[in-house]
Amino acid sequence: MAMTLTSPAFAQGGTIPTAHTCDGQDLSPAFAWTGVPAGTVSRMLVCDDPDAPNGTFRHWAAYNIPADWTGLKAGHGADPAAPGVRQAVNDFRKPGYGGPCPPRGDKPHAYHFRLAALGDWIVSASHAARCLEIQELARPLEIEAVELVGFYGR
Repeated sequence: MAMTLTSPAFAQGGTIPTAHTCDGQDLSPAFAWTGVPAGTVSRMLVCDDPDAPNGTFRHWAAYNIPADWTGLKAGHGADPAAPGVRQAVNDFRKPGYGGPCPPRGDKPHAYHFRLAALGDWIVSASHAARCLEIQELARPLEIEAVELVGFYGR
């Protein structure tokens, strides 16, 4: 069964609610997923903004999510030390989730939430690892991935 990724906060191609951005409470949206590819040991969920003026801006990397979990509740990123999940330092230079915050006047940016099934745990990352580092460590472990894209403009 192929993996799916959904959020009760926004549909594929929909607008990300203000509560999940820098203009609101800056809480991560809730996510649910289905499908556990054979060999999955852990999962990683990232959020990237490829429309950022200076290249891709990395908003979140939550990793070492146990394979049997079926989602994350809203606000998960507010606690970088949540049990069972590690979170990288985002491009705001903070651990955990940092919501959409595009420059005022830009067209709405596309935020790519990407869930990857991994064949092992990411064990070699330091506690100060950046999102890009986690994504690079995960690449050789990836079995399957799925994306949910939402938009936000200011």
